Amino acid sequence: ISLLIGFISVNNSSWTDYSAYSFFQIVSMCDLVMILFFYIMHIFRVYRSLTCVSWPLAEFLHYLIGTILLLIGSIVAAAKSYNITGLVAGATFGFLATILCVISMWSSYKVSCITQSTSKYH
Repeated sequence: ISLLIGFISVNNSSWTDYSAYSFFQIVSMCDLVMILFFYIMHIFRVYRSLTCVSWPLAEFLHYLIGTILLLIGSIVAAAKSYNITGLVAGATFGFLATILCVISMWSSYKVSCITQSTSKYH
């Protein structure tokens, strides 16, 4: 929802730096489509019939790449906002969406920074 609010805030604002905000809009729309795609995959359980793809890995990598691009887009949007209220709100919600995506990935995929031993003797 925060990603959608950020997109709408940027889309309805008056801005002149086309390259900065078009990147933010493209990244946020691609993230929304990606989230919708994987949500539909889970609802209709399509992953059961397509067993040649590792769906958890594909989903994790798409979310990771989307989150990194969203962070870059939010930084660019914040740097080029020129104190226009809608653009600042869009960048703020972009940062909030980035933080929420990282928390979601961390909790959903059990990402940990602890290295695991590969030795069979402990």
